[in-house]
Amino acid sequence: MDWASLPSNLPVPQDDGLANHLSPESKFELPQSLPLTATSGPAVDLRQVSFEQPVLVFIYPRTGQPGIPNPPGWDDIPGARGCTPELCGVRDSLEDLRSSHPQMKIFALSTQSTAYQSEVANRLHLPYPILSDEVHAFTNALRLPKFVADGMVLLKRITLLCYKGKVLGRDYPVFPSDQAAKRAQGLLHLLDSNITTTS
Repeated sequence: MDWASLPSNLPVPQDDGLANHLSPESKFELPQSLPLTATSGPAVDLRQVSFEQPVLVFIYPRTGQPGIPNPPGWDDIPGARGCTPELCGVRDSLEDLRSSHPQMKIFALSTQSTAYQSEVANRLHLPYPILSDEVHAFTNALRLPKFVADGMVLLKRITLLCYKGKVLGRDYPVFPSDQAAKRAQGLLHLLDSNITTTS
């Protein structure tokens, strides 16, 4: 299976309203003292980091592994397929994402273990960390949209822009997944207005 490509007939996810509470108007507070293990080494507290620099978090369901088939019916679940193209797209768009905010921190996040994530991070040569929310503490604190596949509780694809301890905005649902980085650039105006307001 070619993990890097997207079939042309994938079902399009619809906005189910499960991320409305993360809209720019809500300025949802990030959870305190919730470090997440990372493929880059030390655990990361997104709230703490967001007080130092703006943060973009690309949240995805799960990556596949070479030689192991996807869960049954995976491609029929709207928005499920395409995690590898998303991660690669973010990797290839870092310069564009940071063009207006060079200090921006960029992360990916899923509910797989750090060991599982490290395999894909190394295989795809990702220059940014993947964070693990294996115990769903971050997921539950932010009430992130979820779905169940083959007995696994997984996160729906969503991108969050965070700053000063708050979620400034979100892109949801994200489709197609390989455009996640490009779509995320549309969130950055929220950051500009927030910096102007708080400065």
